[in-house]
Amino acid sequence: MPSLPIPNEAALQHSRAVQELIRADITAAGGWISFARYMELALYAPGMGYYSGGAAKFGGTGDFVTAPEISPLFGKAVARQAAQVLKLMGGEGDDILEFGAGTGKLALDLLLELEKLGRLPGRYLILEVSAELRQRQRELFEKRAPHLAPRVDWLEHLPARFNGLVLANEVLDAMPVHLVVWRDSGLFERGVVWNGTAFEWSERPLIDGELFAAARTLNLRVDPGKDYISEINLAARGFMRSLASVLQQGAIVLIDYGFGHSEYYHPQRDQGTLMCHYRHHAHDDPFYLPGLQDITSHVDFSAVTEVAINAGLELRGYTTQAHFLINCGITEILAQTPAENTGDYLPLANQLQKLVSPAEMGELFKAIAFGKNIRQPLAGFVSGDKSRLL
Repeated sequence: MPSLPIPNEAALQHSRAVQELIRADITAAGGWISFARYMELALYAPGMGYYSGGAAKFGGTGDFVTAPEISPLFGKAVARQAAQVLKLMGGEGDDILEFGAGTGKLALDLLLELEKLGRLPGRYLILEVSAELRQRQRELFEKRAPHLAPRVDWLEHLPARFNGLVLANEVLDAMPVHLVVWRDSGLFERGVVWNGTAFEWSERPLIDGELFAAARTLNLRVDPGKDYISEINLAARGFMRSLASVLQQGAIVLIDYGFGHSEYYHPQRDQGTLMCHYRHHAHDDPFYLPGLQDITSHVDFSAVTEVAINAGLELRGYTTQAHFLINCGITEILAQTPAENTGDYLPLANQLQKLVSPAEMGELFKAIAFGKNIRQPLAGFVSGDKSRLL
């Protein structure tokens, strides 16, 4: 592992407390927990997990940078897609529901642009599991757009019914995943044990249940004598079923990094896609400083799509982030800043490059949309269709 920044003593104490919490959970479970359970506790344990604690996560002082943090152009472009969906609602509902709003930057940029377009939603709902992040989001609106703050509400749970646009940027990749090992002798689930001094991997035969069915359905061909390790995200499947059950009319737009099935489970990707982020360093050890680092895996968009369609949603588009943003008019938004005004224009142009360049976020990140009871093609997906890769 590359040399990583050393946390201060307070951070180390916090990580030790998270470690102790997970150790107690392992003991209570009989000595073994699934990796999905480990990841759930490390990221979301109330008041202690990575997303529940108070440390900075986003931006230059955090562990990673998301598209809304890179540039306001991102939120302004997404606003164009939002405006179209709200217009298509035909008076049946004009709300926006965002999951995992992070610092609140996407919500802020999107609402400010919708205000300019004359298409503000009735309500902007945020479902955020972290109390600390909810507070940061409130403070951002109170500071930057107090006139819009009354339009924003925070939810603890999904509403029973929803009409409008559901939005999730980099949410699916942070959902807990199960780790499965395919080998000649059968299927195994890779879990976590405590060896007395540290966490370590431990496998159990996988012989039944939803995870077994999902792994067997993949029908992967494994080279003799070799292990093939990858992730299966049952939480994302449950998430899509829940969205399908509450959405009455509108669209769901998900933006995240990942692949369709054939690329996700490519024979050469035999160690999976699990990745950790700590202070802008990427590595592959999820047992390092639990509670202080992000743990992610790429999204299997084919699995997401299959579950969504089976739950009654329609696939309305799948493309790269670059195509989605360009379809939404991001270059035209940039052009609103005169090129002669180099102090403003050049930073924005550089930010756009990061968002759409194949070498940056443009190709790895995808946008996918599902709809219910709307017919018009969605603006963000009018060209660059990649549905054949699902």
